[in-house]
Amino acid sequence: MSLRIGTEAPNFTAETTEGKIDFHTWIGDGWAVLFSHPKDFTPVCTTELGYMAKLKPEFDKRNTKILGLSVDPVGNHTKWSKDIEETQGAKVNYPMIGDPELKVAKLYDMLPEGAGATSEGRTPADNATVRTVFVIGPDKKIKMMMTYPMTTGRNFDEVLRVIDSVQLTAKHRVATPVNWKQGQDVIIAGSVSDDEAKKIYPQGWKAPKPYLRIVPQPK
Repeated sequence: MSLRIGTEAPNFTAETTEGKIDFHTWIGDGWAVLFSHPKDFTPVCTTELGYMAKLKPEFDKRNTKILGLSVDPVGNHTKWSKDIEETQGAKVNYPMIGDPELKVAKLYDMLPEGAGATSEGRTPADNATVRTVFVIGPDKKIKMMMTYPMTTGRNFDEVLRVIDSVQLTAKHRVATPVNWKQGQDVIIAGSVSDDEAKKIYPQGWKAPKPYLRIVPQPK
C-alpha cells in the first residue's frame, strides 16, 4: 500500500527484542517513532541506534516511544546491540523489531512485494530503501516520513524538532516557520480567519503580508 502523511499507520504484530507487540496497542495514547534499517551490523545504522539510545530521555519528555526495525531476526539484533553499546557508549534502551520475513518492511512500502519472503541472503544494498523514519500520532496516523540513503546518517535532532512542531500544531491552530525551534514565534494557520484570530490573539500579531501572521508560540 502507498503511505502518505495523514494515512493510518498500518498495524502489525511482531517479535521484538522486548517481546511480541501489537503496534497500535504498543503506541497507546502517546506518540511513536518507527525507524528502519536495511540490515544488522551495518556501520551507519550502528551510529544511529546508539544516538537514539542517548536521545531517549528527550523522546520520553515528549510522550514518544521509539521502535527500531531491521530485516534480520531478533537474535541478531541482540548480538548487534552489544556492538552498539561498545562502540557508541550507549545501550539500546528501546525495542527492535525482527523482520526476517520482510513483512513489516513490505507493509510500510519500504520494499516491493517481489522482494521475496526472507532476509536470508539479502545484502544491505538489496534493502537500501529500508531507511525510513515514521512519526506516528496518538490517532495512529502518520505525521511525518523521511527516507535517507544508506551512506548518510539520519538527523534525529530534526525528528525531535518535527515532533515539537506537530505536537504544538495539534493543540493550537498555528504552523511553524522554517528552521523553527521550541519557544520561537509561530504563524497563525491559514484556516483561521482574521476575525477568529482576533479572538484567539486579542493582543494582535505582526503581518508583513496579510497571509503571514506572526505571533509568539502559544503556551
